[in-house]
Amino acid sequence: MFRTSDIVLIAVMVSAAALTYKAKREAEEQLASVQKIEAQIRYQEDTIDLLKADWSLLTQPSRLQKLAEIYKSQLALEPVNARQIVGLDDLPAKPLNIEDLSSQRLGGMADNSGKGPADKDPVVTGAIVQ
Repeated sequence: MFRTSDIVLIAVMVSAAALTYKAKREAEEQLASVQKIEAQIRYQEDTIDLLKADWSLLTQPSRLQKLAEIYKSQLALEPVNARQIVGLDDLPAKPLNIEDLSSQRLGGMADNSGKGPADKDPVVTGAIVQ
């Protein structure tokens, strides 16, 4: 009936067909994922275009001037004075250290070491040292 070479040839043909089907299926999956990503890119680009349009509408000089006039009349707001802004010379040279402050200014809290009365070990209630 069948010779061994025929059986081997049939097995090779079936495995080649299976590998071809597998490669085709993987290619279709990759194509679908590429199409999905391209659709997401188009959606994001459309969203960006809408946001740009909204931004250009909201930042129109005439609209901003109108809003400034409305807020000035209704809320009695005034423009910012240059004196209201702190200059670099008015800022402290370096931040203060906790050791630089006296315990008197902190209400005696700097001397509190967390010990209980009569210098016992700290009393712990939950996560609070008393």
